Amino acid sequence: MGSHSHEVTDAILDTLKRAGSGLKEAGVRFALAGGCAGYARGAAPSLHDVDFALLEEDVPLALKTLEGLGFRTARPPEDWLVKAFDEEGVLVDLIFSLAERPVTEVMLARAEPINVAALSLPVLEATDLVISWIMPLSEHVCDYGSLLPMVRAMREQVDWDRVASVVAPSPYASTFVTLLEKLRIVAPTNPTSDTTWP
Repeated sequence: MGSHSHEVTDAILDTLKRAGSGLKEAGVRFALAGGCAGYARGAAPSLHDVDFALLEEDVPLALKTLEGLGFRTARPPEDWLVKAFDEEGVLVDLIFSLAERPVTEVMLARAEPINVAALSLPVLEATDLVISWIMPLSEHVCDYGSLLPMVRAMREQVDWDRVASVVAPSPYASTFVTLLEKLRIVAPTNPTSDTTWP
């Protein structure tokens, strides 16, 4: 079981490196998102695919770049991402809308360069990353259990007051923040007036 997990992780990290270096060289404005971004920020590997957040206007360049690297690309019915698959079938999601909000230059400017598998890549700011994970929570998708270890590992990197402010309109996301407080994973939050995101 463990060796299989390592094989999966290694395959995904290899795809991440190839896609990430290609997008960097092509000048695509992006940041690592999803589970790989959590991994880059110290959370335990929970890797199923590679997620990059990018501006919608850069999607054509990103697709052309990945196709040039041998990826097969696809436009799914969802209107917030496009997909690319490498020769081994590893999936890369190119996401231009997070939690129903467009990815912006401001969000990408907040991303921080982090060394991921021997490659320096922009990684979503920890606060933006947590917001992108918990804002989509709903009565249909409400798995607090899988999120807890991820956010626990990153808790000191996150502006929890800002998270609480942004997610306040969502009963599911704001309840998750309350759960973190009651578990003493984070200190009691003091939501600010800054609810802008992304």
